[in-house]
Amino acid sequence: MNDALIAAPPGHPLLGPVEPPFLHVMTYNLKSASGRAPHSWWKRRPMVKAVFENELPTVICTQEGRFRQLLELRDDLDGYDWVHLGRAGGSRSEATAIFWDSARLCPLEYDHLWLSKRPNVIGSRNWGSGTIRMLTWVHLEDRATGNRFYVVDNHFDHRSEKARRKGAAILLRTVASFLDPVIVAGDFNCGPDSATYRALTHGGLADTWETAAERVTPNWATFNRWQATPTEGPTRMDWILAKPGPDCAVEIDKVAVNAYTEGGLTPSDHWPVQAVVRLAPRRARASRPGTPGSH
Repeated sequence: MNDALIAAPPGHPLLGPVEPPFLHVMTYNLKSASGRAPHSWWKRRPMVKAVFENELPTVICTQEGRFRQLLELRDDLDGYDWVHLGRAGGSRSEATAIFWDSARLCPLEYDHLWLSKRPNVIGSRNWGSGTIRMLTWVHLEDRATGNRFYVVDNHFDHRSEKARRKGAAILLRTVASFLDPVIVAGDFNCGPDSATYRALTHGGLADTWETAAERVTPNWATFNRWQATPTEGPTRMDWILAKPGPDCAVEIDKVAVNAYTEGGLTPSDHWPVQAVVRLAPRRARASRPGTPGSH
């Protein structure tokens, strides 16, 4: 296999920066900073920085990052704004932090929800969840095009299938109220053969991997277990999904799984997933004769 299909070398992006009207979205489970050598954060941080410097995504959805780790990441990301809240409240525990290119995108509103029977209660969990799980969403406006869209970052439970299905229901209820296009990303801790995946894709969210005009890499398993050589398999558990708005379609140009390594080491125990998308406003429908607003 051509090495270019595995990962781009340093300084050579896999998808790379895009110009309006395209948006480059990445989802990346960073692995929390609690790991030991050779997978400690101080060792991995330069590699994560290299991934971002190579790709320069417009939006980055992260999972598992802890507050100080995310502060360091923000320092490494020149020109990005962010929204963060620890899943146990404040700066405590891991987060589903979202970063975006502040020169390109302007935040309009945001919120955090917990994947539990009481989604507005910080730190709540149910359904046999192995730990507290949450999602973060932000409503953004593209300064270049004027298009508005939502980004929802999720981290579903790793133990309980019931918790994942219930989390999917909360996610679907949340995006159902959004009137602009939605990009949903995250670590869903299950593969495309799962009930959770079927619930989301049957609920109006399209998997960008399946709908993209071009797949730049093979369908790598995104949970790499610290193995530097990517493999194809059922553990593509990190997804980017999309939902059009009433007046705006979401077109998927390219997708990729970025298996970047340095010296035989991986930046995280997940590979990041990337998608280049374009919001395509539909033409306004002409008014029928005799209806209000017709001339």
